[in-house]
Amino acid sequence: MKPGFIRFPGGCIVEGRNLANRYQWKNTVGPTNQRQVIMNRWNTEFAHKQTPDYFQSFGLGFYEYFQLAEDIGAEALPIINCGMACQFNSAETVDTTDLGSYVQDALDLIEFANGSVQTKWGRLRAKLGHPAPFNLKMMGIGNENWGPQYITRLKIFTTAIKKQYPNIEFVNSSGTDPSGERFDYLNTRLRKMHADIIDEHYYRNPAWFLANARRYDDYPRDGSKIFAGEYAAQSDKIASPDNKNNWQCALSEAAFMTGLERNAAVVKMASYAPLLAHVDAWQWTPDLIWFNNLHAYGTPNYYVQKLFSTNKGTEVVPITLNSESIAGQDSLYATACLDQTAHELILKLVNVSKDQKHHEIDLKGIKRANDIISLTILQNSNLQTCNSLQQPEAIVPVNKNMNEKGNTLNLDLAPYSFTVVHIALK
Repeated sequence: MKPGFIRFPGGCIVEGRNLANRYQWKNTVGPTNQRQVIMNRWNTEFAHKQTPDYFQSFGLGFYEYFQLAEDIGAEALPIINCGMACQFNSAETVDTTDLGSYVQDALDLIEFANGSVQTKWGRLRAKLGHPAPFNLKMMGIGNENWGPQYITRLKIFTTAIKKQYPNIEFVNSSGTDPSGERFDYLNTRLRKMHADIIDEHYYRNPAWFLANARRYDDYPRDGSKIFAGEYAAQSDKIASPDNKNNWQCALSEAAFMTGLERNAAVVKMASYAPLLAHVDAWQWTPDLIWFNNLHAYGTPNYYVQKLFSTNKGTEVVPITLNSESIAGQDSLYATACLDQTAHELILKLVNVSKDQKHHEIDLKGIKRANDIISLTILQNSNLQTCNSLQQPEAIVPVNKNMNEKGNTLNLDLAPYSFTVVHIALK
């Protein structure tokens, strides 16, 4: 997928059902056989299992996490507890006068990632086998926390950490939902605080994703940036064990993501969630990649994410219909970008209609290198189709080329399809 970053460990697991059960990074480094197993925060919330059996072994801890990010060329985005347990569970908080150890954990994590081998935590990193720093650039403070109590604690963390590490960017929570009282309060306060990055989450039905492809068109271009930190279309309802990774959900996400790419000046990062799920040990659906002990497969949502991630380009350019951004007109969603490195124009076109759509695209103003148009098409006529261990390639991208001269591109977009177009430039 060539991801730009990995957010870890999440998520509600950072908060814990109570603070004793929160994720503490210092318990995840050192010899793996000395890492104490604890209950997973989701252990008692399996809607489909009678016997809770969900635990954390910390076999992948923070050292391995930083290595993983480095190995695949992604930035690390660690999320730390801000002194608040999950507000859907105990809602336990640490008094602000006792936040010192929590703030110190955050400072020590930055030292573990970036400190010299002369520092305490940098020395441990070297002892574990990585004397060079990991060059951590950003950190999330809390997850889906809300209310004045979050803002109060966030200010304490921000002041203390920025004093010692002024270049670390902070990702701050905008709560659990993309609208409503909690969101409005946090969005207003965070912008007044000049927050670096605001983390928005949305688990909604496919219709919401189609309707919100213009969500960021009118966001301010200066000030705080946006992190679409967790999102996935829900085929049934939020947190339902009956949610499926079907093509309808993936296609609606593709349509929504054209709005993310079009507004790259505002949306700095985006990540589908959750990333991985074992077929016999999951709590939440849908998930991007499913596996058992022998095999793994990507969902249609996975291929949507991959096609966006590996076809980003370097500069967004306008693609319009009647002088408007294309975000639902005639069931079409679209975005365009230049890749100055590969010398290409890249178009992403999503047809959410049950009918084939013909479109003429005016390419005036560009100088083509040749007559070849490269297409990658993700398509299925049945919106309920899913990939599975038995049929892992029910929906996968198909590549083909077409020849067309001149500066008018004639495209027939298949029903329920996501198409990526590459046009070579001089």
